[in-house]
Amino acid sequence: MSATIPFHRVNVLTGVKSARLIQDAGEYADLILKAERPLLVLGPLLCEWSLDSKLLIDYALDIARAANIPICATATVKGKLTELEVKPDSVYDAVEIVNHLKDHDWRGVRREGNHDLVIFFGIRSDLAEQILSVLKHFAPHLKTMTLCKYYYPHADYSLPNFRKDEQWKEFLESLIDNLRPQAQKKES
Repeated sequence: MSATIPFHRVNVLTGVKSARLIQDAGEYADLILKAERPLLVLGPLLCEWSLDSKLLIDYALDIARAANIPICATATVKGKLTELEVKPDSVYDAVEIVNHLKDHDWRGVRREGNHDLVIFFGIRSDLAEQILSVLKHFAPHLKTMTLCKYYYPHADYSLPNFRKDEQWKEFLESLIDNLRPQAQKKES
C-alpha cells in the first residue's frame, strides 16, 4: 500500500500520528453520529466552489441539517448564509475558533460543552493544514475531520485526494444519505 501524499507536500512529515484515510461515506457518517457535540466549521471556499452547479455551501448545510450539527461560519460565509436565510450558531475567524477549541473548558457554540468532533469544510488547504496541526498538538480532547477533496495528514480523519470532482460529489451525497436515517434513529 502506498502512502497518501497531502496536497501541500511540505507537510508530509507529521510526526508519529497522521490522519486515518477514510473513503467510505457510511464510515464517516458513523463517526459523525457517534460524536456527542460535533461542530461544522465552514470556510469561504464553500461559497466559491460548486459541483455540477450546486455550491458546496449547500452540501455543507445539507450535512448540518441531516445530523443536527451546529455551524461555525468563518470569513465571508456569514454573508452567504444570510442570503440563504440560515443563521449560523457562531461566527469566528478560523484562528479564533481554533483558540476556543484548544481550551478544554470552553462551553462550545451552543453553550452545551466543548465539542468532541470538529469537521472542517471549505478552508484554504494551507491554512487548514496549520489549523489541524495546532489542534492535533494542543487539543487532545477532540477529534478533527475534513470534508475537502484533499488529504490532510494532521486531521484525525481525512478524505483521500479526489482526482475527479465526480468522486467528491458522490462521497458528499452518500454522506448526506447515510446521515439522514441514522440521525433520525439517534433522536428517537
